[in-house]
Amino acid sequence: MAYWLMKSEPSEFSIDDLVKAKNQTVPWFGVRNYLARNYMRDYMAVGDDVLFYHSSCPEPGIAGLAKVSSTPYPDETQFDKKSKYFDAKATREQPRWMLVDVRLERKTRLLSLAEMRAATSLETMVILQRGNRLSITPVTAAEWKSVVKLLGK
Repeated sequence: MAYWLMKSEPSEFSIDDLVKAKNQTVPWFGVRNYLARNYMRDYMAVGDDVLFYHSSCPEPGIAGLAKVSSTPYPDETQFDKKSKYFDAKATREQPRWMLVDVRLERKTRLLSLAEMRAATSLETMVILQRGNRLSITPVTAAEWKSVVKLLGK
């Protein structure tokens, strides 16, 4: 099993939207970075744990826990000319963008970015590294345990 942090802007899709979603499961669409896509396509597996992270908002941080609930499959938004995620170079025969489904485990209190930065156990976490802009990043088992412990405070 692996651990991941997946960012979403609450104005686009929040933890509350996941709570309200049918079966509390959604496709994680719209990823348009090759490394983040490769994480989903090549490394994520059903049952992997996910930190649901709110970004680009007044108070960024971890807002919930989720699980990967599907194997990777093509992101349909790449084929939709009306979508902001449309990719003219993508074809059904050779899709460029993949996604996985994510299922809510539980909404948590917000573990703020400031609180994460203050935790020495998280100092090597990818999300906290200068210049990191990826929407999906791996999390170590030790970092996962530390986050869960911090959420339990």
